[in-house]
Order: sequence, then structure tokens, then C-alpha cells
Amino acid sequence: MTQKPRAADPGDTGATPGGSAPAEPATGDAPRVVIRNNRKLSQPAEPEGTAADAGTDVPAEGLIEDAEIVVDEIEVEAGTVDGATPDGPPVVDAPAEPVDAATSSTLGAELEALRSDLDERTRDLQRVTAEYANYRKRVERDRATVAEQATGSVLAAVLPILDDLDRAREHGDLVGPFGSVAEQLTAALGKFGLTPFGEQGDPFDPTRHEAVAHQTSDEVTEPTCVQIMRRGYQLGERLLRPALVAVADPE
Repeated sequence: MTQKPRAADPGDTGATPGGSAPAEPATGDAPRVVIRNNRKLSQPAEPEGTAADAGTDVPAEGLIEDAEIVVDEIEVEAGTVDGATPDGPPVVDAPAEPVDAATSSTLGAELEALRSDLDERTRDLQRVTAEYANYRKRVERDRATVAEQATGSVLAAVLPILDDLDRAREHGDLVGPFGSVAEQLTAALGKFGLTPFGEQGDPFDPTRHEAVAHQTSDEVTEPTCVQIMRRGYQLGERLLRPALVAVADPE
């Protein structure tokens, strides 16, 4: 004979559909959630004589069975919901503390000290920058002076040759190829900044002329170079050699 499942007793809260063992009683005061489920049981088709064998335990077809589903509530720590750790109290950001007058004055003094240090460092930097700029200018000027002195030393050694060329020119000996070489030499030296000076009739300048003879004349109104015995030369603004001249003073 086939054993049919027994319908759960609505008053028995620990029974589950299908004849399972009753749920263990809840411990403590933890709340329990009870869900009632109305479920309709369908009577499957059976052979003849089966209903009679079942007795009164089988419910009639179409009856509604009230079943209770008991769900144990999951206990959750109260502190965890609020964001606190289980091991300690909740962490709350402390409000900003107000700054009193003493702290404000201290911060102001520190700020003024920092500004003073910044101004001092700025002045030091400006002074060092100016000193470096002056140093560069001085070095460039000294380098140019050394180069000019070296060039002047070489040109000063060539001046006696130029004096001989001037005397040959006065006597009319600079003709032909020799005259062409003399002109090329003078032009080449002029490219280095060598400039001759000292012409008859120039005003006497004691910084550039060296007087080797003096005379008086009513034809001049100021000391004048009346005769050039040797021409002078200068390199740029630098005097290499003064000119030897005869000077005529006014009567």
C-alpha cells in the first residue's frame, strides 16, 4: 500500500511540509520571523481502493493547507550598521579646534620671519647675479686687452720696416713691384687696426706728438707741427708710438 504524505498541522509551528523534522527551538530572546504560506495540494490520480486504505489521514482533494515557514533572523551587530568596528567604538571625525589669539600671533610671527628670510635670500641672489655679470664683463674686457696687447707687440716690431718704406717713398724709390708690395703690406697691417698719424700742419698734441725741435713763426696762431721726422702709429685707441715732429710756436 502506498503511504501518502500527511498534511501539516496549522497549529504546529515547528512542522514543515512533507513531514520533515520540527525546527529546533530558538534560543535567547532573538526574534523569529514567521512566514505563512497557503499552498494548495492537488490529489494525484490513484487506483481504485487507495483512498479507502489511506483512512482519515489523507485530506480531501482541493483543500488548502496552511503551512508555516519559520526563518531564523540573522543577528547583526548593532555597531556594525553604524560604521563602527566590532572591536571598538565608532570612529567619528573630531571637529576642528578654534585657533586662539596666541596661536594666531605665533603663526603671524613665523610668517614674518619667513618673509624676512625670503627677502634676504632674494637680495643675496641679486647681489651674486650682479657680481657674476660684472665678472663676465671684466673677463671679456681683460681678454680683449690681452689680445690687443699681443697684436700691438707684433705690430710694434714691424714699425721700423714701415719707417724705411716711408723714407723710400719720400725719395721716390717705391716704384714697380717693390711699391706694390709696400702698399699690400700697409693694407694688411691696417686690417689689424694699425693707423698712422702725423702730418705737416697738424696742431701739436703732447699726448701724441713728441717735439724734437721748436721755432717761432708768424704764420701760425697756435703750436703747430711744421715738420714730421717720423710718423706715429696707434692701434685702435691705444698709442703704439708717438710721432717725432718739429713744432712752431706763434710769435
